[in-house]
Amino acid sequence: MKLRILAGVSVLVLAGGLGACGGPDPSGGSADGRTTIDVWLMRDSVSAAFQKEFVAGFEADNPAIDVKVQIQEWDGIGEKVTAALAGNDAPDVIETGNTQVAQFAQSGGLLDLSDKVGELGGGSWLKGLAEPGAYEGKQYGIPYYAANRVVVYRTDLFEKAGVDAAAIKTRAQWTAATKKLDSGGTQGIYLPGQMWYALAGFIWDEGGDLATRSGGVWKGSLDTPQALRGMAFYQRLQALGKGPKDSDEAQPPQAEVMAEGRIAQIISTPGGANVVTQNNPALKGKLGFFPIPGKSADRPGAVFTGGSDLVVPAASGKPEAALAFIKALTGDAWQRKLAAAMSYVPNRTTLADAVAADPGAAAMAVGAAVGRATPNTPGWAAVEAKNPIKDYMTAVLTGADAGTEAAKASEAITAAMKTGS
Repeated sequence: MKLRILAGVSVLVLAGGLGACGGPDPSGGSADGRTTIDVWLMRDSVSAAFQKEFVAGFEADNPAIDVKVQIQEWDGIGEKVTAALAGNDAPDVIETGNTQVAQFAQSGGLLDLSDKVGELGGGSWLKGLAEPGAYEGKQYGIPYYAANRVVVYRTDLFEKAGVDAAAIKTRAQWTAATKKLDSGGTQGIYLPGQMWYALAGFIWDEGGDLATRSGGVWKGSLDTPQALRGMAFYQRLQALGKGPKDSDEAQPPQAEVMAEGRIAQIISTPGGANVVTQNNPALKGKLGFFPIPGKSADRPGAVFTGGSDLVVPAASGKPEAALAFIKALTGDAWQRKLAAAMSYVPNRTTLADAVAADPGAAAMAVGAAVGRATPNTPGWAAVEAKNPIKDYMTAVLTGADAGTEAAKASEAITAAMKTGS
């Protein structure tokens, strides 16, 4: 998926453990004592207004550092970052997707930031950002922002069916409510057959995973009893609507389908609600959000955590200034401002109250607290390239034996991870 400053930060504070990086002058300072850092941020990760405000605030608090931001496009960013890390002119800070960090760290092109975790607030980082930001026991990515899926629902249809969304805390309550909503020409839920990120959450809830590592070897694990229970729940939920069994949420765009007026719920990021109302203005004010329910009321459903981490290339000649920038952007004050400006979930659980007034982001924050990411291996990119999980889901939803198909898909995942590593 495509996303905070401590006053008075000094580059000297960050000197410990970084002085040997990047050449004789680790601060990268010029003859006049000033340092310019190059920063790559991704398209639409922040607004132009927020970027301007942050840079101005950072430079005011750090008068010896100038910031030059370049906006990068998501399309092709993996290859561009890989090339930059292999060269001698890499930027000093790069925003990268949380699940991409392992790929870049494997090459040896990132600075190990393990000794900075404590001062950067690592004790309360969201696991779905922090865990994929680490590789082989070392922390390379610093959590930046998060976003994840929630349930987007029609408040008027829920009211008509006598369903109280606020009371839905468990999977059993969710399916019971969805059954009530699935009547009279209304689909209780529109859930396409290949929304594998949603399936991943159900599998995690059951104690399973998409792939596991044993003895240093990654293997697909869709055929475990836990993973099969997750698929069984997906199958029951998907049957309470008419979502296509052979496509994902993008084909056709599910928010556009919801806009047609006959769907009570979808699983989407909150931004999907904006697409719904853009396509059907009559639904403005009739959409609400709640976290994906878990198996028990005391724990919300696990969700795939998307978002970004910030990394420092090993080739940066200015690691101290780069870390000052990261410490500011991922610190409490600017994380709160970023959450308010962009409706993102802040990078640590202790800041969830920053989005309390934003219904969609507040629902995301509940799930993000127990969110996770895809298996933390560089080989996972090869899995998503062909994605046997989607074919597995379609096969099961159209009547094939789940155990047999799960074993086939697990073998395909294992093979893909092996070739992609």
